[in-house]
Amino acid sequence: MLRLAASTLACCAALAGCGNKNSARDDDAPAMIPCPGPGTKVSVRRLADRVAGGAMLATSPPGDARLFVVEQRGAIRIYDNEHLVAAPFLDISPDNNGPVVAGGELGLLGLAFHPEYAQNGQFFVWYTAPNNGQYLDVLARYQVSAGDPNRADPKGTVVLSVVDPYSNHNGGMVEFGADGFLYVGTGDGGSAGDPQRNAQNPSSLLGKMLRIDVDHKATGKEYGIPADNPFAAGGGAPEVFMLGLRNPWRWSFDRATGDMWIGDVGQGATEELDVLKAGEQRGKNLGWSVYEGLACCRTQGDRCAQTGAQQACSTAGMTFGLDHRTHSAGWQSIIGGQVYRGSCYPDLVGWYFYTDYARGGLTMARLKTDNTLDIVELPGSFPGGPASIHADSRGELYETDTGGNVYHVEASP
Repeated sequence: MLRLAASTLACCAALAGCGNKNSARDDDAPAMIPCPGPGTKVSVRRLADRVAGGAMLATSPPGDARLFVVEQRGAIRIYDNEHLVAAPFLDISPDNNGPVVAGGELGLLGLAFHPEYAQNGQFFVWYTAPNNGQYLDVLARYQVSAGDPNRADPKGTVVLSVVDPYSNHNGGMVEFGADGFLYVGTGDGGSAGDPQRNAQNPSSLLGKMLRIDVDHKATGKEYGIPADNPFAAGGGAPEVFMLGLRNPWRWSFDRATGDMWIGDVGQGATEELDVLKAGEQRGKNLGWSVYEGLACCRTQGDRCAQTGAQQACSTAGMTFGLDHRTHSAGWQSIIGGQVYRGSCYPDLVGWYFYTDYARGGLTMARLKTDNTLDIVELPGSFPGGPASIHADSRGELYETDTGGNVYHVEASP
């Protein structure tokens, strides 16, 4: 059930962390309270304060007790002890003369802290910017200020930018892998049906999972190319790590296994959940825009909204999702989440949580040894208009919504 008031399980929402005193700010963190223990009755508890500009994502730097929330309008806000710090951590919104353009699927969409954030203070954001009637999808590097851990230097450096012809399908998720490289999920460029066939074009950065080295810069770039990227030596854009994505709005790594879980938003028929095991991700083709889910675009009724000549369908070299949800069943825009690896709720460990923007609800899945999924549809009421489900530094999960609310995912007997 959805609870909007204070909860008896509030100890686990305390940002110091449920018996796991692993914080760069331990001296400032509240005293630890024991976790409530086993339980599989999942609910969410809304934090009292909300942000004004649409809560796109909640995350934390490694070992940090605070919670950082991305606002679509172009700001990052901090929750300390579950209360919103008055001043933004970063504000690059138009209201502050920043480069972000927001509205619809545009805005400040992603945030990733460097694994060595405690030492170097670096973090990376993904946002959309105007570009002569089109748009740019921008990855930028920022730095925490030297004198205040709750404020960032507003002067960032553009690391990578991609011309995006339409206002939708902008990806948004950026995440560091266990290998120390930064992974970036990009949409196919928008409109409908991938009209420019970006997703299957290895030379395009759109409709891809990119992988770059932000710590070692190549000549003339703000990043380097990992030597084992599939096109590092030619045949495609060297940044490309996987292809065939439509709009991987929310994806994540399992922090324990390195498996990658991708919620890829569908066209007119099917929403898709892809699971790629660690060591089996490089160079994978996830099918779009030859396939939507398991259906060949050329032969299905709506042709995936495509016009003109279409690509022939072959399963050769394709990797298909493990969960497909139809629009006829109420799924319209899958919101990928994350595998729970926290210490508060031991019965949830190893379960992946995800939802849908239109349908709402909450679903959990677990990867089995035969590479299929155990899937459980959770009973109860959950937030409408969800934007993300993501973990803080302790592995505790937070759901956010476009109304600016932040919820802690909890469990009870």
